[in-house]
Amino acid sequence: MAYNYEYPRPAVTADCVVITNEPLPKVLFIQRGNNPFKGSWALPGGFMEMDETLDQCAIRELKEETGLQLSECYQVGAYSGVSRDPRTRVITAAYLFIVPEPFKVEGRDDAADAQWFPITDLPHLAFDHYDIVRDAVRLYARVVNPIEKVSNK
Repeated sequence: MAYNYEYPRPAVTADCVVITNEPLPKVLFIQRGNNPFKGSWALPGGFMEMDETLDQCAIRELKEETGLQLSECYQVGAYSGVSRDPRTRVITAAYLFIVPEPFKVEGRDDAADAQWFPITDLPHLAFDHYDIVRDAVRLYARVVNPIEKVSNK
């Protein structure tokens, strides 16, 4: 696909929020191995390839950075803050993955480490990942504990 556009184009990424379905849920983060924010904790994720969908990108990046192979996910939302990434203009789609318990993970690819953190004790996060986690937790609550509609018959 070779196209020439007169308008600038942002980069597109997918970020993954993996939360355990336990009494005290845990969230998976990677420690960044590269700049920007080298050494900081962040959500697993990365840049979309030209031949994949956003869902496929999220699934691929999660496996590449943590070794975790999951397929069922829920789209949390899109994040497009103008300065959310200091490298370039980046728009991300965030995805929620729910697992029953913390699976074994390890930092792979450009992730120096991967660890589970209690949802009540999150580390300092890079980029706008606090915002993404906040929104993912709201979606998690709706998926795990759906409110049943009461009919007035």
